[in-house]
Amino acid sequence: MLTGISVAFMGGDARQLEIIQKFTELDATVLLFGFNNLARQFNGVTSLELSSDLLKQVDAFILPAVGTDDEGRVDSIFSKDELILTDEHIAALPKHTKVYTGLAKQYLKRLCEAHSISLVELFDRDDVAIYNSIPTAEGALMMAIQNTDITIHGSVCMVLGFGRTGFTMAKTLQGLGAVVKVGVRKPEHFARAWEMGFQPFYTSDLYAETANIDLLFNTIPTMIVTAQVITNIPHRAVIIDLASKPGGTDFRFAEKRGVKALLAPGLPGIVAPKTAGRIMANTLSQLIQDDFKDRSDGK
Repeated sequence: MLTGISVAFMGGDARQLEIIQKFTELDATVLLFGFNNLARQFNGVTSLELSSDLLKQVDAFILPAVGTDDEGRVDSIFSKDELILTDEHIAALPKHTKVYTGLAKQYLKRLCEAHSISLVELFDRDDVAIYNSIPTAEGALMMAIQNTDITIHGSVCMVLGFGRTGFTMAKTLQGLGAVVKVGVRKPEHFARAWEMGFQPFYTSDLYAETANIDLLFNTIPTMIVTAQVITNIPHRAVIIDLASKPGGTDFRFAEKRGVKALLAPGLPGIVAPKTAGRIMANTLSQLIQDDFKDRSDGK
């Protein structure tokens, strides 16, 4: 239970509703900032205007999946007003408070570091990333089906990267009967991909390997699908880039050459916000419970 613990939420999307619901069930004191256009009502939850005075009583501060932009703006689909997180706001937080977000940009990192406030990025955690890879793979499949005139079964699919998302993506495609080529950098990933029945190759050979593909799913967040690589990709192929913005594809050149390329970060919050919200809610509630248990035990 989170009885007696004050948790503030600032902005967000449909995923935040699942987290708020979880925290109310655990008896936390919940404060909402940037939710003045919220249709759904939560018992015992207070929606307020953001102020430094109110933040002085907060034990945990929860921001959206992408905490802020580079100027401190916080997205919220539940508010018509612009939300900006400032240095003054972070300075007002008690020193024991932790700020939680999915992915933090440098602006938020600098603010928290300047005021010695702990910052927790959920998407850096293996458990959250693995759980999120499921709706990511399902969303990528939806995009592939919508943007091709062939079945996944029997198609030649390429997955770049064999990390948490790449692994799930490759396994899902294989389960649907696709021929799956997996681009890796590490010998141990090559061995594991081969053992699982994929067709592994090293990304240094990417140009040659793209000649006969139907679909390319990229999970590597650096420029890897370059203009040179795109010149060897069949015009019928579709590129779906799952890496965080700006992705790892030369979208300008792909458009120029007539190859369809789609950037699709944040799919869990788009295709399955309830599931994605529950994943974050379970992890956040456990982290905060453990943190306050450690504090009460004097650790």
